[in-house]
Amino acid sequence: MRYLLNRRMMLATTISGMTQVSWSDEDGRPAVTNPRATDGDSRSEPNWDEYLTITVGNRGADVNGDDDRAIQAAVDYVRRLGRGTVKLTAGVFKLRNSIYLPSNLRLLGDGDNTIITKHASHSSAISEDSDWYDQEITFKAGHGFRVGDGVFITAASAHNGGSENIKRTLVARKGNRFKLNDGLRKNIWLTGKPQATSVFPLLTSEYSEDVTIQNLTLDGNRENNVNMNGNYGGCIFLQDCNRYSIRGVTTRNYNGDGISFQICHDVVVEDCISHGNADLGVHPGSGSQRPLIRNNKLFDNTIGIFWCWGVRYGLAEKNHIKNNTSYGISIGHCDTDNIMRDNDVLDSGKVGILFRNDTRGKDFWANRNLIINNRIYNSGEKDGVAIRLDGQTKDTRVIGNVITENRGEAERVGIEVNAEVGNVQLKNNQIDGVRTKIIDNRTP
Repeated sequence: MRYLLNRRMMLATTISGMTQVSWSDEDGRPAVTNPRATDGDSRSEPNWDEYLTITVGNRGADVNGDDDRAIQAAVDYVRRLGRGTVKLTAGVFKLRNSIYLPSNLRLLGDGDNTIITKHASHSSAISEDSDWYDQEITFKAGHGFRVGDGVFITAASAHNGGSENIKRTLVARKGNRFKLNDGLRKNIWLTGKPQATSVFPLLTSEYSEDVTIQNLTLDGNRENNVNMNGNYGGCIFLQDCNRYSIRGVTTRNYNGDGISFQICHDVVVEDCISHGNADLGVHPGSGSQRPLIRNNKLFDNTIGIFWCWGVRYGLAEKNHIKNNTSYGISIGHCDTDNIMRDNDVLDSGKVGILFRNDTRGKDFWANRNLIINNRIYNSGEKDGVAIRLDGQTKDTRVIGNVITENRGEAERVGIEVNAEVGNVQLKNNQIDGVRTKIIDNRTP
């Protein structure tokens, strides 16, 4: 240790007078000025002029087909090389399973001309018990499933009556018995009335990073599919991922969420359209840090933007959020230090911007958020509220927003602050067309 320490000190002394050495701003180590590809070094390498691009199309492409197998084959080929682009040409691709995205991928399309959709869902009861360590299930005869299909297995828990939810792929078959791509890890017993349904996210990934999804149209075929909860599915569903860029993508008609990402950090959703989904337009999910949701059109969903639990340091700006049947924007449990700026929140079914009163705890509310320079029009029914602050939300700033009603005053309210809410700054808000501009239920 003494030798190493002395050697490091000598090295620092030796190079301190050299004019050719660059120092990084981060921690004093020399900056990399001439990077090379070095085995195992994922941090520093040259900016290469070209990576592999594979085209996928219904015809005339590198890989030809119209289903998940064609797209996944190209994606897996790029994954083997470490980085690259899969370009989907114009056409319709109808899936029986999700497209699973690896790290370091660009998945590009031709905008409205490239449509990814799915077959109608169907379900089958599971006819034999499977334990948590098993990797197979058995269906009743006439189930209609094939090897390669994505399935969503549900059952009531044999232990507490709660819901068990498992996403798997069918990888082998013998009669009505199917092997799964991974173990169950939960007991799927007949007492819980288990079944499997052919619903899944159209695009999905777990534990990946540095991915771009751009210029695609994803259609969930909502009218022919059962609902899939946004904690498990959506047109796009990500779990434990970093640095995703979703740009110029349309997510529509999914019986669930349009875009959902759970415990994912530095996700960008920009210039997208999410509409006609049964649940949420964009769902920055639990624990997601620093999401950027900008310049999107989110309409005809149940909620436009739903900040889930513990979403922090995010920015939602310049979004057009219209005609969502419950809320334009909803924020709640431990969602702190976020900014909602310069959005149009129009024709929300209940409330324009809602601060939820989620599960009670010591300090479980949406604190230190900024609502600034938004335009919030025509919120709710006759007793609708443009901005409602519930629970014990504190240190919230609501500044420079324009709140307008053009349907008559009725019992409508501009801003409502409920009794347990903490410190709130209301400043320079323009409120017109409502019966009551501000209701503050806190004791003076």
